[in-house]
Amino acid sequence: MTIKTQRLLARAKKIAKKGEIEEARKLYTSVLKDSPYNQEAKNGLLALDIGKDQLRPTKAEIHSAISLINNGQAQEALETVEVLIKSYPDEPLLFNIRGVCYKAIGQLSESVKSFEKALSIKPDYAEAQYNLGVILRDLGQVDAAMKCYEKALASKHEYPNAHNNLGNIFLELNQLDSALDHFEWAVAFKPDFAEAHNNLGVTLQGLRKLDESIKSYENAVAIKPDYAEAYNNLGISFHLLLQLDDAIKCFEKAIAIKPDYARAHHNLSSLKTYTESDEQITIMQSLLSTSDLSQSDRIYLCFALAKVYEDLGNQDELFKVLEEGNHLRRQELDYSLDKSQNYHSIVRKLFNSPYSVAESLSNKTSSIRPVFIVGMPRSGTSLVEQIIASHNAVYGAGELNTLTKLITQKIKDHYTQDTNSLPEKAFLSIRKQYLDTLSRFKVPENVITDKWPLNFRNIGFILSAFPEAKIIHLKRDARATCWSIYKHYFSETGNGWAYNMEDLAGFYGLYIELMSFWHQSFPDKIYDIFYEDLTTNQEEETRKLLKYCELDWDENCLNFHTSKRVVKTASSLQVRQKMYQGSSEAWKKHEAYLEPLIKALIP
Repeated sequence: MTIKTQRLLARAKKIAKKGEIEEARKLYTSVLKDSPYNQEAKNGLLALDIGKDQLRPTKAEIHSAISLINNGQAQEALETVEVLIKSYPDEPLLFNIRGVCYKAIGQLSESVKSFEKALSIKPDYAEAQYNLGVILRDLGQVDAAMKCYEKALASKHEYPNAHNNLGNIFLELNQLDSALDHFEWAVAFKPDFAEAHNNLGVTLQGLRKLDESIKSYENAVAIKPDYAEAYNNLGISFHLLLQLDDAIKCFEKAIAIKPDYARAHHNLSSLKTYTESDEQITIMQSLLSTSDLSQSDRIYLCFALAKVYEDLGNQDELFKVLEEGNHLRRQELDYSLDKSQNYHSIVRKLFNSPYSVAESLSNKTSSIRPVFIVGMPRSGTSLVEQIIASHNAVYGAGELNTLTKLITQKIKDHYTQDTNSLPEKAFLSIRKQYLDTLSRFKVPENVITDKWPLNFRNIGFILSAFPEAKIIHLKRDARATCWSIYKHYFSETGNGWAYNMEDLAGFYGLYIELMSFWHQSFPDKIYDIFYEDLTTNQEEETRKLLKYCELDWDENCLNFHTSKRVVKTASSLQVRQKMYQGSSEAWKKHEAYLEPLIKALIP
């Protein structure tokens, strides 16, 4: 063996240990070109080809690092794995473990680098893709996280955790069909996956498949009997189905498991009329007195206790907790009235010229006829939708924020102060995408209602994109409306103006101004109905309402309270009762406390 061959073999062995596999392979191949029978070179290539067994860490070495992680000794595990990486620099498993260690000690950027290194060595490494997705999701990089989960599933479809995490992202994006698909895969691959059963239930609940959602939640608590969140969600489904006794039991069970479960306390408060002796009151008061509550939990408890004190007639405590809850919620949403003023200003500029429907839209027809029910929240929109949706030719779709999202995106894409206009293609796109959304309900009725109240801001867009649409505008006593808003917790994040009396009055003023603008810009295109007139003259107002909607008379509309349709708003219980009068006078008992709001509403 020549000195040159000896040197090449020594170098090949050395760089192979460093993980430079391809370079080592070239050196061994070079030796064999000159010495075809050199056994050491053959053995070297064989070791590379059969998986580099002598270059991989042993199971014992891997186990030592993993055991440290499992025992909560992440720093010690990191030190162990760093030593192993020096010996085995081309082993993707070690970089994956290192990424887990960095995540455990809070060094997320280093964690990302480690997972990326593992993937550079082994691109189809499903576990590393999944772990990278988890970190990117924690860092708020949702799109990047989705891609990681999708790549993990492309490499390993039978991966329940990846399906569950990807489903959660789709759920947050309100892409319920996609979420449903992944949660179903998760529980198919792992039938005892309680969290995935719960998430599947949430998705089915969003799709209004309430009976199926109940089965999913029941599966979750059967697997995990102390699963408070699943009991809370089960209670929500029962509530929506008006199985109120079952709903109360579920919320109480969630609280029994987790006494500090603020959201369950809030959900339960909406179903009870409290008396002084109710034990739940003491629990909530005790929780609110502690200093380690999260901001979100304090908000839920404040609004729950507000319901308690309203039932008990304790006005001082009622307004004390309402003021705190509203202040914290406004702070949480980081709201400023300027945001609403700016949006309204843009909308008015867009429709400041004389109204005309684009020629390409004026003759558009669709098998679906949308009816938009608009106004301030808590003004009676749920009641009106319940009446119309009781008609045999109407499907009540409830609150759809789809249109607002579409319009906001078109303004972002096309609006400039120079033009103060949107191109015709923007309205065509809004029309197509919105009608596609309605068609997904797959219902036989061709008239579909959308009672997102804040669509009052979108009336110009609606009448431009949907010339055939009907718009019903609810009007109610401003004091009654604003009091009902102020004492209510909205799960939506777009109602930031609701949590401060000055903001509330200011937004109400913007609403009045914009509705006046729409009536001037689109004469005879908007049907106004007064809530108080409807409750006083039910049949007369209902007949006029149906006539405007070009619907034949249907006696069911007078018996709206017997309808079994799901109502997912705070008024779900009220619309199950016969028409009653007097609710618009409820604010009067609190008039002294509401004086700042009432004065601000006067202009």
